[in-house]
Amino acid sequence: MIARRGEPVRKESANLVAEQLARLQDIFPEAFTEGKVDFERLRAMLGDTVDDGSERYSFAWAGKRDAIRLLQTPTRATLVPRREESVNFDETQHIFIEGDNLEVLKLLYKPYFGRVKMIYIDPPYNTGHDFIYPDNYTDSLETYLQLTGQQDADGNLLTGNPETGGRYHSAWLSMMYPRLFLARQLLCEDGVIFVSIDDHEVHNLRLMMNEIFGEACFKNSIIFRRGIKSVQAQFDTVNSLAVGHEYVLMYAKTPQTRFKKLYIPREKARGGSWNNHWRGTDRPTMRYALFGITPASGQWRWSRERSLQAVANYERMLQALGVTADQVTQQQIDAWHARESQNRKTKLDLLRLSKTGKPEHYIPPTDKKLGSDLWTDLSPKGTSDIRALFGRQVFDNPKPVALIKRMIGLITTPAGGDIVLDFFAGSCATAQAVLEFNREDGGNRRFIMGQLSEPTGNPQFPTIADIGKERIRRVIARMGQECTGQLSLKTRETPEDLGLKVFKLAPSNYRLWSDVGDDMPDVYPEQVELFTDPLVGGCTVENVIYEVALKEGYGLNCRISPLPKLGEAGVRAYRVTDPEKARSFTICLDESIPLEVVRALPLGKDDLFVCRDAALNDEVAATLALRCELKTI
Repeated sequence: MIARRGEPVRKESANLVAEQLARLQDIFPEAFTEGKVDFERLRAMLGDTVDDGSERYSFAWAGKRDAIRLLQTPTRATLVPRREESVNFDETQHIFIEGDNLEVLKLLYKPYFGRVKMIYIDPPYNTGHDFIYPDNYTDSLETYLQLTGQQDADGNLLTGNPETGGRYHSAWLSMMYPRLFLARQLLCEDGVIFVSIDDHEVHNLRLMMNEIFGEACFKNSIIFRRGIKSVQAQFDTVNSLAVGHEYVLMYAKTPQTRFKKLYIPREKARGGSWNNHWRGTDRPTMRYALFGITPASGQWRWSRERSLQAVANYERMLQALGVTADQVTQQQIDAWHARESQNRKTKLDLLRLSKTGKPEHYIPPTDKKLGSDLWTDLSPKGTSDIRALFGRQVFDNPKPVALIKRMIGLITTPAGGDIVLDFFAGSCATAQAVLEFNREDGGNRRFIMGQLSEPTGNPQFPTIADIGKERIRRVIARMGQECTGQLSLKTRETPEDLGLKVFKLAPSNYRLWSDVGDDMPDVYPEQVELFTDPLVGGCTVENVIYEVALKEGYGLNCRISPLPKLGEAGVRAYRVTDPEKARSFTICLDESIPLEVVRALPLGKDDLFVCRDAALNDEVAATLALRCELKTI
């Protein structure tokens, strides 16, 4: 076998411990001796901030150390593209990943570290009957493959978490801890995570998130209304009151995170008036002609002078922007309002004009409180969203799209390509919320959905992942067929993204060395023979490129462009570019790369070139090492 020349490509996901130690060393280099942490020095440097007491407040459960060890174990898995299940694969930036979300989060850690603006998850509530991921502390990919029937036909996919197990809460906490820890790493500095939960685990979840995110990063425990099951009438007494709410815990990445004021448009004011600028109270002095209409009763919200000035401000804005009331976007209104208010050093009232020429005003989501944590005005039924797409209920207890859209409106902005992540995606209500919100305000938000292949018993949609993918495809199809929307698509600054890029968790394309004992010397030649080709049989060029890109820190929306065939042998190379990171590399997977091809490749000192180690002879390897950065498989 030819000796390796060049640094090897990364075969596993990032090592979290190594990366965290590197960041600690950047801050406290004096605390490291021969690459190890000297805790006595670190304590001395931190001074009085270190708690040396034997008794301190902490949150622990049986299995916590194993959960941390599982978090720290890199994964050897990869993500393979599924073009046949996708929509506009090469153009879209919306992503769905089928597979165990812990493995997926480990793979996303390096390319998406600090890039996600908002995370929403609706994990198992630990009622005793729902699914708990049976994480294997030695090889969670193998566990996933067994659970989904990809490796062992006798694997049992669903396991409950009954109280008779003795570690009822501990099993759930051990499942959630590594996933939430990784989720925090993906959030950007002003990012926010929302977690739906009920009374079964809200207390434990709050303590765990305090530990992972920090108590100062807790923002709210939002109350969300849900359907109440009726109490059986034949009993004279009940053992508890019926529960009519759930919680959504909201944590920020940093304590300094600030939120926008939360407004929603109100189509119809109380009392039946067509106008949101109208109030139900009756003050004759507040009734005046506005847009040629004088109310017979009730009153306008503002005085005549203030209303007319607000209308004039709005018309002046439209003229300055060179658009009509039908064309203007909320992003343009917000930017103009912020600029003008700053110039005038005072708040600038705007009274929007609707398509009918009538004034339109915005009100907070609750009657009297702006940004309240009581989101009881939202309908608790997400089943109607599902039925509108499938014609029947194909998923139990989906979250309402309106709930997630409210979170999106609070945290994200239309421009900038904010990423919204949901790694307990279920039926993918979050994806529908992102697509619809982008249509409403002209935004270019992107989603990443992750869902395990949990079986449904439905032959049409065998797994929950199948339901989620189909829901997204149906939303895309419906939006594509709509002739008119809330936004004129001709005025969008970026084209509307109505696509879906599907990936699936799978074993690595790289051959993995199997340990053999000293009593099995005959096995070594077989292993060496296998490793003359470092790639497993049957792997495709595209699958290998995505694995190299992902583990080298390139996002799943990187562009893969074939270069013109080179040399007499027609060697094929590809340029892989991540436009958001302004990074790229060239890869060639041919079994032999002649010197003439290397000389023809457009490579510079700062360029990365990846190829098979066995494809290079000594002269070619030396030439590449002088021209560029070389990594080999």
